Amino acid sequence: MNLDTLTTRETQNDTGSIAGKSQHAPFWSVADILALLDAPFNDLIYRAQTVHRQYHDPNGVQLSTLISVKTGGCPEDCGYCPQAARYHTGVKNQNMLSLDEVVGAAAAAKAKGASRFCMGAAWRGPKQRDIEKMTEMVRAVKSLGMETCATLGLLKPGQAQQLGEAGLDYYNHNLDTAPEFYEEIITTRQYQDRLNTLREVRDAGINVCCGGIVGMGETRQSRAGLIAQLANLNPYPESVPINHLVQVEGTPLYGTAALDPLEFVRTIAAARITMPKAMVRISAGRQEMSDAIQALCFIAGANSIFYGDKLLTTDNPETDRDRTLMEKLGLHALS
Repeated sequence: MNLDTLTTRETQNDTGSIAGKSQHAPFWSVADILALLDAPFNDLIYRAQTVHRQYHDPNGVQLSTLISVKTGGCPEDCGYCPQAARYHTGVKNQNMLSLDEVVGAAAAAKAKGASRFCMGAAWRGPKQRDIEKMTEMVRAVKSLGMETCATLGLLKPGQAQQLGEAGLDYYNHNLDTAPEFYEEIITTRQYQDRLNTLREVRDAGINVCCGGIVGMGETRQSRAGLIAQLANLNPYPESVPINHLVQVEGTPLYGTAALDPLEFVRTIAAARITMPKAMVRISAGRQEMSDAIQALCFIAGANSIFYGDKLLTTDNPETDRDRTLMEKLGLHALS
């Protein structure tokens, strides 16, 4: 696909409504997105920045904070995850945080400039008693004037509705990778399980936060396949976190050959071009990224970061470092 034709493609690709009443068109094939990833770097970044400026504040970045409200002991076998009970990673099991602990953490995050507060739990999926506790947390964090997000695993029918009624703004459930590579990473749940949860979220009127992980040993074509899956959801996610694998000793993916950082930037650019209205987030892996690579990600269309010292159980750049980088780049936090 010639990059000169992308302006038409991008315009057509944004006809779907955020509410999901109509499908964006035309369909983004894996070949289309592979052509983006294969393009000369300067051409790709120019196109992504052009699209970004059509829909977003070119210098605005949304700051989100993520905490683990229940840590460790997960029965799944996700090859990247230090919280899986079957791996020996040194992560200690932690019971669900109290309402006061969560509200205190949210208030602290808001004081440091975060506008969205995300709550994650290491479950295959929540039980009803867990949903009841989570709805209390959602209401309490909302009362602080923050956007709320939760990532709780697979949802049963009716659970998303309860979260939505409590005021949950976003539900995060990543596809992780392309369908053809999925079984290399996870065997305890199916790809369709993830799509079913996303449909429950959409049907409940909650915004979708959905992305994936790169650097797990996948090919460029698999990265294109992931972006195609996301871009062709009806509609595409409002929030798209792109994670760079954080290798944790004890997990099956520890020791995987490192991904070229510029390949990560290309993936950000492809996400921006194919999902022009989405918030594209640089998520896990920023601790290992240089300021220069992060700057390229912002140029390529990223406009959201996780902000704080921890991403569930792995390190994240400290808030002072993030503030310094934003000042150097002339970026400001979105409210």
